[in-house]
Amino acid sequence: MSFILSEDEQMLRDAARGYLAESASVSALRSLRDSKDPIGFSRDLWASMAEMGWCGVLVPEEHGGVEMGFAAAGVILEEMGRHLTSSPFLSTAVLGATAFNLSGTDAQKSEYLPKIAGGEIVIGLAIDEKARHKPEKIDTRAVKDGNGFRLTGAKRFVGCGAGADLLIVAARTEDDKINLFLVDPRANGVTRTDRRTLDSHVPADFQFDDVKLDGDALLSGADDSEQAYRQLLDAGRAAQAAESHGVAVQAFETTLEYLKGREQFGVSIATFQGLQHRAAHLYGELELSQSLVRRALTTLDTQPSQSPLWCAAAKAKATAVSRLSTAEGIQMHGGVGMTDEYDIGLYYKRAQAAGEFLGDDAFAAGEVARLSGY
Repeated sequence: MSFILSEDEQMLRDAARGYLAESASVSALRSLRDSKDPIGFSRDLWASMAEMGWCGVLVPEEHGGVEMGFAAAGVILEEMGRHLTSSPFLSTAVLGATAFNLSGTDAQKSEYLPKIAGGEIVIGLAIDEKARHKPEKIDTRAVKDGNGFRLTGAKRFVGCGAGADLLIVAARTEDDKINLFLVDPRANGVTRTDRRTLDSHVPADFQFDDVKLDGDALLSGADDSEQAYRQLLDAGRAAQAAESHGVAVQAFETTLEYLKGREQFGVSIATFQGLQHRAAHLYGELELSQSLVRRALTTLDTQPSQSPLWCAAAKAKATAVSRLSTAEGIQMHGGVGMTDEYDIGLYYKRAQAAGEFLGDDAFAAGEVARLSGY
C-alpha cells in the first residue's frame, strides 16, 4: 500500500491549498468569529467548493459527483485543517454522502446525492447524546406510527447544526436496532439550541418531541443498519483525523518559522538544543500521524472490511499529535502564544474541539485495543 499521493491527489492538494489560502484562511475564521456569524460558515464558500467538485468527492458520477474516494477527501480536509477552514465539508460531503451511499435507498440517493454534489444542502449528523462520545448509547427512539414514525429524544453538539438544512439522526427502532432517519430541522416538535464552541464553530443541540416522520424518512437501503452505522462512524473518524493532522502540521510549521525568527541573547532560539529536541520529537510524531491517516483513508477505499482498526488508530494518533503540536507551539512561542495576535492559539483551540468529535484519543485508543482482541 502506497502512502504517496497520486498525481491527481497532488493536483487536488495544490489546488486546495492555493484556494483556501486565498478564500478560507485563518483571517476568514477570525472574521466569522468577530462578526458572530449565526451559522459559523460561509454559504458562498460552500457554493464555490461545489463548483470545484469538492462537494461531490464521495458522490458517484451517476448522481453528479466526481467519486474520487476517501483518500481524496482526506487531502481536502488536511488542507482545511492547515487553514482552519470552517465549512460543512465534513458534515455534508463526507458524512452525509457516506450515510446515503451506505444506507440510502435508490430513491433517497437520487434525491439527495445530487444536492450534496451541487452544494445545495447542508447536512448535520446527529449522533451523540451524552457529554462524551458513546455511539452505542442511543436513547432517541423512533416508534412506528401508521406508515411513518414518531421521533423522541435529544442530540448534542451536531456539527454545522446551526446552518443545517437536513439532519441525519441516529435512533433506535422498536427492534432496538440503531437506524438513521432524515429529519427536517424546522419540523414541528424540533427545538434547536445553537452553541459557540471555543474554536469559533457553531454546532447545535436538538430536542425531538414526538416529531412525525414519513415512512421514507428511514434510510433503509442497508442490509444491516447497525453495520452501516459503524462504517459511517469509521469513515468520519478517518476524515476528522485528516483534518486534525493538517492542524498539527501547520502548527508545527508556524512554530518553526517563529523559532527561526526569534532571537534571545543575540542568537536565534532555533539554535537552542532543548527546542531542537522538542521540534525533532514533533516531526517524528507527525510522520507517524500522516502514515496512519493515509493508511486509514486508503483502506476505506480499497479494503473497507479492514478499515475499523486503522480508522480508530488514525483518530487516536492524529488527535493526540494535533494537541501536542499546538500545545508545544504555544509553549515555544512563549507568553505571546497565548495572545489573540498570534494564530497558534486558534490552532490549539481547533485541536481541542476537533479531537472530541466522534471520540477523543482515549476513546479511539480503546477501540484499537478492543479491535485487537484486548
